[in-house]
This record gives sequence, structure tokens and C-alpha cells, in this order.
Amino acid sequence: MADAVTATVTGYSSEAASACRAAAATLFAGGVSPLWLAGCSLGPVGAAFANSAAMSALDYDDGHRRARGHPGAAVIPAALAAFADGGEADDLIAGIVAGYEISIRIAAAQNPASIKTRQSGRWTAFGAIAAAALIGRARANVTASAMAIAGCWSPNQEANGSSGYARRTGNHAKEGIPWSVVTGLTSLELAHRGFTGPGDLLDHAAYYDPATVLEGLGERWDILGVYFKPYSCCRYIHPAIDAALRLLEDHRIRLGDIENIQVRTFEWANRLQNSHEPTNLVEIQYSLPFCVAAALCKGAQSLSPIDERLLHDPDVRRLAARVDVVSAPNLDRRFPAETLAQVIIQTPGGSASSDIVSPRGDAGDPLTWNGLFEKFRISTARLLEEECQLDFLVGFERLRAGDPQPLIACLKKPMRAGGS
Repeated sequence: MADAVTATVTGYSSEAASACRAAAATLFAGGVSPLWLAGCSLGPVGAAFANSAAMSALDYDDGHRRARGHPGAAVIPAALAAFADGGEADDLIAGIVAGYEISIRIAAAQNPASIKTRQSGRWTAFGAIAAAALIGRARANVTASAMAIAGCWSPNQEANGSSGYARRTGNHAKEGIPWSVVTGLTSLELAHRGFTGPGDLLDHAAYYDPATVLEGLGERWDILGVYFKPYSCCRYIHPAIDAALRLLEDHRIRLGDIENIQVRTFEWANRLQNSHEPTNLVEIQYSLPFCVAAALCKGAQSLSPIDERLLHDPDVRRLAARVDVVSAPNLDRRFPAETLAQVIIQTPGGSASSDIVSPRGDAGDPLTWNGLFEKFRISTARLLEEECQLDFLVGFERLRAGDPQPLIACLKKPMRAGGS
């Protein structure tokens, strides 16, 4: 929840989030579900749609290696839209846990031979349904029908993302997460009214492995494997950023001496658009060369979160042109369980190579509770007044103690720009 707020605050003013809020206000007017940080309410589907769009706008939201995508940007907005004022915190947390477990398991169960695209929007509707159904005490047959409907109606994502056929990945449609939330919550409402879908949707091994969905359910908790992101760009880029920063520091390399940077990594990272001259925020999110150059020239904080001013920075653009991405078979074999990279920097004095690096924030190298607080403080410093920041920090602690209302109250207030 704390990380979701960070991602939402930083993504709130983005072009994508602003467009989704405006559309939601037209399409889903009326209702009492808070439109986060806007000071108004919509129907639950519209609020969850717009809130999901803000949370996922800058690719700063959490993710999971088994799922190869982002469960939280669907689950948390759907859970809070379904959660009534005065409800029990245990219900909210249980709904969120159920949403993560179900969506991650179904994503991991996909058969890539038949389901060609791996984008989050294909499966996050299942998590939105699980969260909202548990919080709303839906009957089992209603929940099952809702998931069957959503499995048919969710965005197929065949065109977009690193696994889609379209190569121009720097667009607002991205992974389809906000619309999958609409699909999920609409499917649940339809199921309550007797609408049905194919109940055997997950029972065909050519598409989904039922054993992967069910194995250890209620005993092994996939939510514990969630990763958090220190940089607001595609997770596939993170190990290269960390490796490059360590190499620059360890070898005291001067930026002006860099002739070439070679990033050896897994094939899926090489399938990103990787533009050396991105034209918008989304293209930055999917450009490994540009993000590595930005981190080296401007420091890691320049990606926490990304800023449009990077687009016009001559130093970053010049260095990005010297970054090459190559696929390394030894690292590709370890994907998707691990996302690894090695960086080699060439200077007039020779070359320096990094170790093989995995990204910070994974379950094996987690961002701690204090680390998530620090991410919030740093990322929102220019966006929130100090008093508002403190209110959110209190809200996180109160939720941890069992009271969600202070945090929900913060989300209901309009965001007031401030900070340094």
C-alpha cells in the first residue's frame, strides 16, 4: 500500500493518468468511490480505472518475477474501490492478499506456446476480481463466473509491450492494466446478475496449467515474492542501471572518458524499444540505453521518478548514443527466475567489466519497510507539501496498526503541489 501511494503520487500528473481521469469522469460519473488525490468521487469501476492508470503510469509500481508483470496496480485500486468506509482493515488486507495470490498464480500458469503475449493486462483482471469479491463477500459461484467472463474479455495485448508484435512500445496503452481493472470489476457486477462465462477457462493445459494455479494455495504465499522498484522504468532495465552505477564508482570512471557502454543481458530486455532518442516519458521507461545514461549523468535519483526534462538533456542524449544492448545466452537461460545484466565500459585506457548484477528490490535483496518510506519521501518531495507527506507517513503506520482510515482520508484529499 505504501509503495502504491508512491507510484500514484508520482504518476498522477502524467499525460496518461490525466487523460484517464478525464475520461472516467465522463464515462463513470456518480458514486462514492474516491478518485485518489483529486478530491472527488466516481463509481467504483471509474475510480479504480483512473487510480490504476495513475499508479501504473510511470512504471514505478511493484511486480513479481513468476507473473512477469505488475499485480498491485490492478489489485490495490480494485480493493479500495470495493472497500466501504468503516470496514475492517483485516478485510481490506485479506482482499489484497487474495488478489495478489490469484493473479500471480494464473499469470505463472500461462502456457507461452499458446498465450503469446506476457503483458499484465491479460491476467490482472483475475486479481481485481479476487480482491473485490472477497471484500464484498461474493458467493463462490459468482466469483467463478466473474473470472470466466474476465478471462474472455480482458485485453489480449497481442500488439503491445515487449512481447507484442508492435515495436513502438512507447505509448500510453502499455500493459493494459487499467482497462483490465474495468473488465474485472464489470465482470463481477455481471456475475452478480447471473451473467456467465466459460467455467472451464483455466482447465486446459494447452493454455493454463491448473497445477500451477492450485499448488500450495493457502500455504505458500506468492505475495512474499513481490519486488519493489527503485527506478521508474521497466524492471528489465534495472540490473543494467545498478551494474553501470557500481562500475562507474568502483573504477572512478569519468563520464567524458566513456567511449562505449555494452550491456549484456537477457533477450527480453533486448526486445524493448530501447530508443536512443526517446520523445516522451513512456519511451524513456522502455529505453535501456537512455535510462543507463540518465543514471550515470544525473544520478540514480533522476529515475526516482523519471522527469520529462531528461528528454532534452544533451549530456544524457550524447551518452545514450554510446550504449549498446546485446543478448547474453548465459543470462538468458536464467530468465525469468532472474533478471540479470553485466556492463562493460570502454575508455581510452581499456575496458572495465561489472559483476553479473540482479536488481535491487527483489525478494533476495528487498527494499525494507524503511526503504519504502525513503522511496516515498524522495520521490514525492517535489510533489507534495511537507505536511501532506507527513500525513501519508502517519497513514502508513496507522494501517500497519490495523486502521486504514487515515490513509484513505489522505487519498481523498486533492493533491497540493509543494516541496523542494
